[in-house]
Amino acid sequence: MTSRATSLSSTTSSPRPPAQNLRDYRVDVLRGVSILLVLILHFHLAYNLAIGPFAAIFSATFVRAVARNGNYGVTIFFVISGFLITSTSLRRFGTLGTISARNFYVFRFARIFPCLLLILTIITSLGLAGVPWFKNDGAVDVSFLTADFSVLTFWHNVLMAKVGYFNYGLNILWSLSVEEVFYLVFPLLCLALRRDVLILCVWLVAIVFGPIYRSHHANDEIKFLYGYFACFDAIAMGCCVALLSRKIHVSDMMRRIAQLGACGLIAWIYLRSDIDSNAIFGPTLVAAGAAVFLFVERANHSVGGGGRSYRLFKPIAWFGQHSYELYLFHIVVLAFMRNVYDRGALPANYKPLWFLLFLTLASLLAGLIARSYSEPLNARIRTLLTPSRLDKSAELAG
Repeated sequence: MTSRATSLSSTTSSPRPPAQNLRDYRVDVLRGVSILLVLILHFHLAYNLAIGPFAAIFSATFVRAVARNGNYGVTIFFVISGFLITSTSLRRFGTLGTISARNFYVFRFARIFPCLLLILTIITSLGLAGVPWFKNDGAVDVSFLTADFSVLTFWHNVLMAKVGYFNYGLNILWSLSVEEVFYLVFPLLCLALRRDVLILCVWLVAIVFGPIYRSHHANDEIKFLYGYFACFDAIAMGCCVALLSRKIHVSDMMRRIAQLGACGLIAWIYLRSDIDSNAIFGPTLVAAGAAVFLFVERANHSVGGGGRSYRLFKPIAWFGQHSYELYLFHIVVLAFMRNVYDRGALPANYKPLWFLLFLTLASLLAGLIARSYSEPLNARIRTLLTPSRLDKSAELAG
C-alpha cells in the first residue's frame, strides 16, 4: 500500500490583510497531522517500524496500528481540500454560482504544476538513469512517457488500477489525480447549477455513493483506496461543511468539545483495525470526523491562531503549511535512503535515528523548495495570468 495527499482573495479592490495572517492554525495542524501519518506509513513500508526500539517502548501492536493506516491521512487531506476550495471560492467570488472558471484554474495551476513538473523531472531522470527505487519495478512495464502523461492528465490512479504498483516514486501521485479531477469539475458544476442547494445535492450524492462504490471493490486495494469515486465522498464532505457553516455560529466551548470528539472518532477508527478490513465505512467515518472538526472551526467565525496552543503545535502546523511539498518530495528522500539501507539491511536499533533523519531531510527539502521555487512561481504565475484586482497571495489549501 502506498499513499499520499487553497486560497484567500477578494473580488473587490478593498484592501485585505496578507493571506498568511488569515491562516487558521488549527486547520494547518490537522493537515500537519495528516501528512505526518502519510510519512510514517511510507517509512514503515520501507523499514517496518513494528520491529525495533519503537516496538519495545510502545509495543509492536500499537506501533503497527499507528503506522499501517496512513492512507486515512489522505482521506483527511481530501476533506480539507474540499473545505478550503469551497470556502475560499466563496470569499473570492462571493457565491459559487458566480465563480470565474478561468481564475480558479489559474490559481490551481500556479500552485500545483511547478512542483509537479519538478518531481516528475527528478523521478524520470533518475529512473531512466537506472537508479534503484526510481526506475520502474512492476510486473507490467510502463514507460515513463505513459506514466508522466497519466499524471499530467489526471488518470494516474486509473493506470495503477490497470497495471498495479509499478514505480516507487510515482505511485504516490494517485491522490493528486483525484484532486485534479475535482478541481477540473468544481467550477463547471458551480456554473452549471448556480444555486447552492442544487450544488449541495450533488455533493450529498457523492457522499452516499462513496461507500457503495467501495463495497463493490472491497477486494481490490487499488480501486477501493485510489479510485475517483472511492475518494470523492471525502472531498464532498469538506465542500458541504464549508457551505453550511456560514449560517451557523458555535461558541468557543462548543468548538473545543466538538473538535475533541471529532479527533476521538478519527483516532478510534484509525487504531481499531486495518484500513483493508474496514474499506467500506472506515474512510467515511474518518472523513466525517474531519468534516465535523472543520465545520465547528468555521462556524466559530474566527481564524484560529496565537495563544499557547499555537506555540505548542507550531511545528505540526509548519508541516501542514508545507504539506504539498512534503507530499511530493519526501519520497525522493526515502528512495535515496533505501539505496543506502534497504529494508533488511538497516539494523533495528538504527530505526529511530533513521526515521528522524528522514523527517529532517524531507522537511529541509520541502522548506527549501517552497521558499525558493514553488512560492515565488506561484505568485509570479498569478501576477501574470489574473486581473490585478484579485488577490495574488498564497492559497491556504495549497
